[in-house]
Amino acid sequence: MRDIEVILENKPGQLALMGEVLGKKNISLEGGGVFLGKDHGIAHFLVKDADNAKLELERVGIEVRQISQVIIQKLRQDIPGQLGMFCRELAEANVNILTQYSDHDNQLIVVVDNYEKGKQISEEWMKKMWNDDDYII
Repeated sequence: MRDIEVILENKPGQLALMGEVLGKKNISLEGGGVFLGKDHGIAHFLVKDADNAKLELERVGIEVRQISQVIIQKLRQDIPGQLGMFCRELAEANVNILTQYSDHDNQLIVVVDNYEKGKQISEEWMKKMWNDDDYII
């Protein structure tokens, strides 16, 4: 899975067009969102086939600005403050979060400026959080 960053014109029907184009090619959006800037929308979506999604979107004039590796993090819903704790771990390692959203499985999706370092922190976090014997608030 990867994140696609898409630029949408600020006019009715652009998100519909994006969804229709991808749907016709059986490319599913697994999570994401759109945020409106001054004169355009910036969308981030999680897809399995990002390269094909980019090709199909660009064929209809929709700009795909970037494709990024993602960290997929399962947070424990039974422990309040998970988002802050995980993000603090990244911050203390000087890893900057560029984009964050959730997927359809309620997992945290994060694009960071240093994927390898972020991935290592995520893997360590998962071991710590999902091993109840080691977890201490």
